[in-house]
Amino acid sequence: MTVHIGAKPGEIADTVLMPGDPYRAKWVAETFLENATCVNEVRGMLGFTGTWRGQRVTVQGSGMGMPSLSIYANELIRDYGAQTLIRIGSCGGMQTDVGIRDVILAMTASTLSTPSRGIFRELNFAPSADWSLLQAAATAAQGMEIPTHIGGIYSSDVFYDERPDLTEQMTRHGILGVEMETAELYILAARHKVRALAVLTVSDHLLTHEALPSEDRERSFGDMVEIALRAAFPGA
Repeated sequence: MTVHIGAKPGEIADTVLMPGDPYRAKWVAETFLENATCVNEVRGMLGFTGTWRGQRVTVQGSGMGMPSLSIYANELIRDYGAQTLIRIGSCGGMQTDVGIRDVILAMTASTLSTPSRGIFRELNFAPSADWSLLQAAATAAQGMEIPTHIGGIYSSDVFYDERPDLTEQMTRHGILGVEMETAELYILAARHKVRALAVLTVSDHLLTHEALPSEDRERSFGDMVEIALRAAFPGA
């Protein structure tokens, strides 16, 4: 048991899926896992452990933003021995060829700042995904015939951004989408020598102002979860 995770030793799997929303963690556990058991309820940040095709998996909510994710990722890695962490979440599209419901596999994550910024000082560290996970996720998405984009994303400190100039430059430089957690996850994975990947569903678009209707979100997010699980366990 840690400050923020109430699971007992042995209740967290080596592979952890990390949605921001704790209720999405509950939905993933109920929809995709067998024999799922709630292992964390501290502060309402739900976590569940079960099996997928015989493989043990934990789904743990991470909250919104990099500071919140940093807490859970640190404890999962340091105190529970998690070896593979895959963020599953939504993002805003930033390129004209990126459509609503498409999936983005984040190869890199640019950011203005993360909770780890103080460690690097003047260095602009470039956080990136684990190649084996990225490759497996790309293969899974291709086999499922899901429109998928692989490249750089932007992890923002704020949800209600007021920097149209920054958005313009990121779009100009090929950034595929924006969300709020991945950069810190990739940095922590590098620091602790574990694997990490972000598999993201495009739920809205900064250029076209389209948004995924709420009734369609569950089906679209299901594709993202399936890709993440197949990436974690390519032989299952």
